[in-house]
Amino acid sequence: MTKISDIMEYFETFAPLTTQMDFDNSGLLVGDRDNTVKKVLLSLDITKDVVLEAEELGCELIISHHPVIFNPIKHMGTHDPSYLLANKGVSALCMHTNLDLGTEFGVNVALANVIGVHNVKLADIGECLFIGSLDTAVEMKNFAQNVKAALNCSGLRYTDLKPNVKTVAVSSGAGGSNVFEAAKLGADVLVTGEIKHHEINAANSLNLNIIDAGHFKSEDIVILPLIKRLSDRFSNIIFTKSKSYSDFIKYV
Repeated sequence: MTKISDIMEYFETFAPLTTQMDFDNSGLLVGDRDNTVKKVLLSLDITKDVVLEAEELGCELIISHHPVIFNPIKHMGTHDPSYLLANKGVSALCMHTNLDLGTEFGVNVALANVIGVHNVKLADIGECLFIGSLDTAVEMKNFAQNVKAALNCSGLRYTDLKPNVKTVAVSSGAGGSNVFEAAKLGADVLVTGEIKHHEINAANSLNLNIIDAGHFKSEDIVILPLIKRLSDRFSNIIFTKSKSYSDFIKYV
C-alpha cells in the first residue's frame, strides 16, 4: 500500500519543500502522512466543488498547486474547503512555490515546454523566473498566437514593441514583477499569467514585450504532465485531473 508520505518523498526528488519561498505554505496541509491512498485528484486549486468531486470519485487525497490554507484561519464555515476536507476525510497535499521552482520538472518548465521555449534554466535573479530561447526568432504577433493556442486561451494580452523575439523569460502565475530582471537577462519577451499596470509601463520603458496569458492558464498546464509523472512512479494509484475546477474566465 502506498502512503501519502511515499508521494511526498517522491516530490522531494524534483520539488523539495525546502525550496518553497518564505511567504509560502506548501506541504501536507490536511491529513496524515501515514494515510494510505488508492485514488488521487489533482487540481490547481482546492474549492468546495473539488472536495465534493474527490469524495464522489473515492479519492483519499487531493494534490493542488495553490495552498488550501495560506493565511491564518480565523473562522471556518461548513462550506469552506478546509472544513469539508476534514469532514470528508480527504487529505490535501499542496505544492506551490517549490513546484514553481523545479528545474527538472515544475510549473515554469512545463509552461516553457508547451510554448516551445528550450534550454530553460532558473534565473539567478527575480522570483520564480526562468529564461530560455526559441529555436529561431519569430514575429511577436505569431509567438503570441502560438502561446494562445498552446495554452488553450480564449484570449490574452500582449505587447509587440520588439517585432521579433527569440530569448524568452517565463514566470507563471503572478510573475509580472519580474519585468526588470527579465530585461536584465536580455529577454525579448516575458510570458506570465498576471501583470499589473505599472509593471506593463516598466516593461514598455525597458523595450520588453510581455504576454499575459492569465494566472490559471499559465499554471494549469502543469497538471497533466504531473499526473503522468506520478502515474509512472505509482502505477497502483489512479491519478485524475479535476473536471470541476476552472477560473471560469471568458472574453468578449
